[in-house]
Amino acid sequence: MKGWETRVEKKVRLKERRYELDQLMKEKRSEEMEALEEVFDKSTLMIIYHMLNTGELKKIHGVIKAGKESRLYWGIGPRGKEVAVKIYLTSSTEFRKGRLVYIEGDPRFSRAKRDTRALVYLWAQKEFKNLEAAREGGVKVPKPIRVNRNVLLMEFIGRNGVPAPLLREAELKNSVRVYGKLLRYVRLLYVRSNLVHGDLSEYNVMIWREQPVLFDLSQAVPLDHPLANMLLKRDVENLNNYFGSIGVKVEPLDKVVSWVVGQGGD
Repeated sequence: MKGWETRVEKKVRLKERRYELDQLMKEKRSEEMEALEEVFDKSTLMIIYHMLNTGELKKIHGVIKAGKESRLYWGIGPRGKEVAVKIYLTSSTEFRKGRLVYIEGDPRFSRAKRDTRALVYLWAQKEFKNLEAAREGGVKVPKPIRVNRNVLLMEFIGRNGVPAPLLREAELKNSVRVYGKLLRYVRLLYVRSNLVHGDLSEYNVMIWREQPVLFDLSQAVPLDHPLANMLLKRDVENLNNYFGSIGVKVEPLDKVVSWVVGQGGD
């Protein structure tokens, strides 16, 4: 009899939680939230609703950027401040094979589970930690605000819902100065943050108020990662290829890499 009562109580509590969720969804429902519901599972939506209820997020608007692994939304945070809401897709079939290599060699996450959902949660946490480390090292990146499972809140780089242009889209007043600034960021990441970006190119840099801003740091790796040296050379080579293509006289790859790792003076 006691066991039967326990099962009944569990069913009642479950129905109560479902009712509370339904009521919450009705209260918070909007065109934007309906669009979210078409893409994300209930666990992700609950995180968004929690952020709305706690005031971490006042509003969430349309998609800024949609990729295979994540979607970026424009939101409004406390005191009307614009925020970016990055939501990683827990159903992405490409995620595991495309990103596992960046995690497996990272000692910070050596005990992580290997199922897709756990890896997606880990990937969001990894980007949050990398953004923190980059900022502490003096590199201009979006300020991370909060990470909860597969949802990352961070500073919005842009104005009124319009993101800053990518490097490849921006009209640079002084491309030589931007090139030098980005090389300095690569070095600061290395010597102060102990990180290599790993995917740096004209597609992962924004230009805001004449200054470059690095983003998409989820794949950044620590210096003891087995791929760190290769990724560092690729980052520098990507920058050299782009700036060389727009007429900037670039420094030799080996010279830049030696300088980045502290073997080439100031």
